[in-house]
Amino acid sequence: MSDSTPRHPAPRRVRVRAPELTGKGGWLNTGGTQYTLADLRGKIVLLDFWTFCCINCLHVLDELRELEEKHRDTVVVIGVHSPKFAHEAEHAAVVDAVERYGVEHPVLDDPELATWKQYAVRAWPTLVVIDPEGYVVAQHAGEGHAHAIERLVAELETEHGAKGTLRRGDGPYVAPDPEPTVLRFPGKALLLPGGDFLVSDTTRHQLVRLAPDGETVIRRYGAGERGFVDGSAEHARFSEPQGLALLDDGTVVVADTVNHALRRLDPAAGEVSTLAGTGRQWWQGSPTSGLAWEVDLSSPWDVAVFGGKVWIAMAGVHQLWTYDPEDCTVAVAAGTTNEGLVDGPGVEAWFAQPSGLAATADRLWLADSETSALRWVDLDGSVHTAVGTGLFDFGHRDGSADQALLQHPLGVTVLPDGSVAVSDTYNHALRRYDPATGEVTTLATDLREPSDAVLVGDDIVVVESARHRLTRLRLPEETVRVEAVAHRTQREATEVAPGSLRLDIVFQAPAGQKLDERYGPSTRLLVSSTPPELLLGGEGADTALSRTLELNPSISEGVLHVSAMAASCDDDPANEYPACHVHQQDWGVPVRVSSGGADRLPLVLAGMDEGTVGLG
Repeated sequence: MSDSTPRHPAPRRVRVRAPELTGKGGWLNTGGTQYTLADLRGKIVLLDFWTFCCINCLHVLDELRELEEKHRDTVVVIGVHSPKFAHEAEHAAVVDAVERYGVEHPVLDDPELATWKQYAVRAWPTLVVIDPEGYVVAQHAGEGHAHAIERLVAELETEHGAKGTLRRGDGPYVAPDPEPTVLRFPGKALLLPGGDFLVSDTTRHQLVRLAPDGETVIRRYGAGERGFVDGSAEHARFSEPQGLALLDDGTVVVADTVNHALRRLDPAAGEVSTLAGTGRQWWQGSPTSGLAWEVDLSSPWDVAVFGGKVWIAMAGVHQLWTYDPEDCTVAVAAGTTNEGLVDGPGVEAWFAQPSGLAATADRLWLADSETSALRWVDLDGSVHTAVGTGLFDFGHRDGSADQALLQHPLGVTVLPDGSVAVSDTYNHALRRYDPATGEVTTLATDLREPSDAVLVGDDIVVVESARHRLTRLRLPEETVRVEAVAHRTQREATEVAPGSLRLDIVFQAPAGQKLDERYGPSTRLLVSSTPPELLLGGEGADTALSRTLELNPSISEGVLHVSAMAASCDDDPANEYPACHVHQQDWGVPVRVSSGGADRLPLVLAGMDEGTVGLG
């Protein structure tokens, strides 16, 4: 680590009273009971600030499952749903998301970000630990903190067990009643030779083969329980599968999203095998190419055959990867892992949760969900944007592509005339982009979270994910027009002073661990801005977790893009191979430059910053 890196003192317990939990949408998964912090006194409370569009938030949901089960009588996890997109502020959408992603703890629906602001949260996801006496004792942003929280929970159990302030017993979670639908939050669909549909029945961890009517079940593939098991249709297991692509031999590649794997299904025999992935999530520093079954992947969301390879929308790391069926290898094809919208050569491009793919002979179209964008890749690997401006602007606006708006699209479908249908998920609409005219129009509205669509003759069959069905539409000869609606994310801009701004990434290694410096620097900080002119100095990558940024006084507002990583290992000299953990987070911080603004921007990766948490 360079000498300029600030030395972080050993963690000390900062006693800050936790603000009350308030949310206009009320509580879910509690059987109708509305809770206060006083009702939870005696429990270790873990607040998970999340929003259901965010892939990192979904990763954290999976990270917490084991901790929740192990400490069910002492720990209460509360999901505080804090929306980015306008659709995510709808209560019904939050209800759907809680079921869709198998959330088995209470959720507070906070559409106006009231609790988010009280806890001074700056990023999705953020985890806050509250001790049994009602004090905030830790804050973590991003992924990779489950081990640290597990250690802290054990300490709090011992400490408050001895003090008599720990209350054991069942928590407030009440499971909702299951709904008897044929499909449950289906993700993607594929038209099989012969006219049947194969649908990823995501929430039930299955693939379902439907007759050409789109309703009659012919066969289910998978046991219907979360897992990573190859074998027969009855015994194989998936975990929230999504994308599907047909290979020349009639088998199907499946993006097995939460297993971080590609699977192969033989629809005739019903056999499931693994093509790529280890079941482990890819982290910074992991291999980015190699034999497919030896390389970690990260939340593959869709797949498509383009240029002789299977392209993978790797939503978890904001990249496109490829799988080569000839030599059974995988490799990064485009994207830097930085989240944003940057075009150009594949190695320089930025994406934000690519979630839908569709190929023609010379273009790979993709739905880049977090930038609400429609983009494409050329045969030479160059990346272009057709519709979309970045992470914070979205809406439903037709017209020329340079001013049209989408809202978190998840699917793309190439139409017979060369235009592209976009499953505009959070607008509940099917949109159309025509490359010949550069115009965006609306094909259909009143859908419910459409996530994919497939062509069947003159019809288009839409996966209405939140209506749990396939819906057949006739492609209209004339498109409809809707009244233009534009939105920005609800997060308020941070007021910062012009000139020098001190950026501090707060990181304290978990108890019993230290920064891993065996092979060089254990930390990394990358900073950039939109527009690029916002920063006169301080951009780029370095190992120090603090640096001074120089803001351009002639630019009044913009976004700071900050990516931080720290690796810590068990601090035991006797252990030759200590367990190590990577902590990482990306922040997109909207800033407004004003004379009365702050001259320091602290972002908490792990630990406590007394200047950040000035809580009630």
